[in-house]
Amino acid sequence: MGDVAKDLTAGTVGGAAQLVVGHPFDTIKVKLQSQPTPLPGQGPRYSGAMDAVRQTIAAEGPKGLYKGMGAPLATVAAFNAVLFTVRGQMETMLKSEPGASLSVGQQVTCGAGAGVAVSFLACPTELIKCRLQAQSSVSGVGAAAVAVKYGGPIDVAKQVLSEAGARGLFKGLIPTLAREVPGNAAMFGVYEAVKMYMAGGQDTSGLGRGSLIMAGGIAGAAFWGSVYPADVVKSVIQIDDFKAPKYSGSMNAFKKILAAEGVKGLYKGFGPAMCRSIPANGACFLAYEVTRSSLG
Repeated sequence: MGDVAKDLTAGTVGGAAQLVVGHPFDTIKVKLQSQPTPLPGQGPRYSGAMDAVRQTIAAEGPKGLYKGMGAPLATVAAFNAVLFTVRGQMETMLKSEPGASLSVGQQVTCGAGAGVAVSFLACPTELIKCRLQAQSSVSGVGAAAVAVKYGGPIDVAKQVLSEAGARGLFKGLIPTLAREVPGNAAMFGVYEAVKMYMAGGQDTSGLGRGSLIMAGGIAGAAFWGSVYPADVVKSVIQIDDFKAPKYSGSMNAFKKILAAEGVKGLYKGFGPAMCRSIPANGACFLAYEVTRSSLG
């Protein structure tokens, strides 16, 4: 099996593990990000992450925490194939000779390049996911308000195509790039740096599964810690109405959030995102490394 096929297979397994572990956290993150700004004298729809969990389960049952999972699950193979394959090919290009180790700086470059590539797959997938996850928090209160517009991922895609054409699926591409490029640069750089630190050198082949989980979790935290405001802007842009948009673009959304809610508005849902990043990315990198190693 060639290196591309190995990266494709291992990336797919890693992505599936990440999705299963992390999706409920992601759902709560998007609900907190997308809830409307409360009117003067009124409290927010959700008082915090745990309140969002309680309201979601009360209105939709536990399955509500997995709403929107169909779109990323359906594309997880393509997304992670691109992410890990582009990263792997860039590693090959940057190596001075076959088998040579890369520096942390070179791993950062590989991550950034992979981030550019995956943004074009992530954007439409995230748009569908966010619209499904957010509709219960923007359409009203209670079970009757849930799923009032979209019946599922395919229905979202059909309605978006009907309202805005193919370009509608790429709404939020700029903030997606602003998240994926520096985020993946930080994630892969930190991942390799932590592995080298724990291994005491550049040879990290002897690290155990616990060490890989820890390195992956720290790397995931580095991703979200470095780009979270871009993710908030991406989410509000992607759930914005096509016919009567609230935001004219990414910078307009950034300015309006900052003006209405201050800096804390750019970090809505940050807690669930960070809680998700450690187990989800730990699972992803462990599954990737174990699968990649088993393929030779």
